[in-house]
Amino acid sequence: MRVLPAVLSLLLSLPVLSPAAPRPNILFLLVDDLRHDTFGFAGHKICRTPHLDALAAESHVFENAFVTTAICMVSRASIFTGQYEARHQIHDFRTEFSPAAWGKAYPQLLKEAGYHTGFVGKYGVGNKMTEARKTFDFWRGFAGQGRFFDPRRKDNQHLTALQGDQSLQFLRTAPNDKPWCLSVSFKAVHCQDGAKRQFPPDKRDEKMFADVTIPPAPLSDPAVFKALHEPLRTSESRRRWEIRFSPKLFQETVKDYYRLLFGVDREVGRLREELKKQGMADNTVIIFTSDHGFYLGERGLAGKWFAHEESIRIPLIIHDPRNRKKRAQPLTELVLNIDFAPTILSCAGLPAPESMQGRSLTPLLEKTIPDWRPDFFYEHHFIPNRIPESEAVRSQRWKYIHWLAPKAGVEELYDLSRDPLERNNLVGDAAHGETLATMRRRWKELREEAR
Repeated sequence: MRVLPAVLSLLLSLPVLSPAAPRPNILFLLVDDLRHDTFGFAGHKICRTPHLDALAAESHVFENAFVTTAICMVSRASIFTGQYEARHQIHDFRTEFSPAAWGKAYPQLLKEAGYHTGFVGKYGVGNKMTEARKTFDFWRGFAGQGRFFDPRRKDNQHLTALQGDQSLQFLRTAPNDKPWCLSVSFKAVHCQDGAKRQFPPDKRDEKMFADVTIPPAPLSDPAVFKALHEPLRTSESRRRWEIRFSPKLFQETVKDYYRLLFGVDREVGRLREELKKQGMADNTVIIFTSDHGFYLGERGLAGKWFAHEESIRIPLIIHDPRNRKKRAQPLTELVLNIDFAPTILSCAGLPAPESMQGRSLTPLLEKTIPDWRPDFFYEHHFIPNRIPESEAVRSQRWKYIHWLAPKAGVEELYDLSRDPLERNNLVGDAAHGETLATMRRRWKELREEAR
């Protein structure tokens, strides 16, 4: 009997171990062709994004988020794998992931770690989607661009609303004994290529902005277009400007783009409401971003592709309800789309494989990291006969662009601190010769590192 008090004393002296925190659910929301600045929380005076504004107010907002290549299939491959195009080698719309490459993509790694996985929307890497179909427990993906309106859909439902319904179906059917990761890839706000109306919105949103006059695009002065590197003036980007942003089309095209974004915002609101209804909101990390930016007529251009800020800069919101500590907002570090896969894995408590070139952003949510990247490499190589091929280096202050094809060797240098609209090319300015030499050297170094 004397043993019992001694045993009791020993037990009371041991540390109290709390049960392991449940692994979080992860909701990854990817919008197509969405600029970094078209939100109320970003200061936009016309766009209406109430649900995203509310999300941003409760989250970490990254002010300097970028893609390493501004075209959908390359960027999506980079998002899945955490790799530069130079590493993952997805150069066109036909190339599929090999089994080995997909085996190190974040959905497969989450699946192997016990996550219930889902995918909704535009997949964007190849047409067969063989490896992805094997991985996702819930699959509502499609190849190609899809259509906003399809007569085969009930009540001719807009694709954005359908993707919202499919996402809600995932949330309502996810098993209770596993964490989940749902990747939602909206077609919006991408255009409907080949259609007379390039950005057809949901019928509910047709009258939005009817009484609004959209201000002219920055840098829309014809002199800015005439000063562009010559191949740009006859490129695919200029052809698409003519069918979207010419003076007769500009107002309605931009309004339709904003209407499509409002449709996405509505679905974000529905998803957040469902998370609360299902009791999941307090343990679900939400990441909201885009596959690249988009020209809305700036410089007399349309599309993306080139290394201007309009093209390569993206929105990024990370909402982690478990993280009560917040740094001053917004965060200013240079973060990239190749960081998303390591970040998702980090949220799930998993290490990133050595093949990933990006870095987890989760440490940045609470504190600055002294050795964070000071600059990054950009590359775009798709169909150089129609889209001038380029590479670039972007730092906090400087941007260096090197054009490769069809006219090789042309350079541009911009001081973003003094010239954020990139109007004054300093390559010919002797006062900036040393900076040019430094950026040219960094371009060669980072180009090699990307491989």
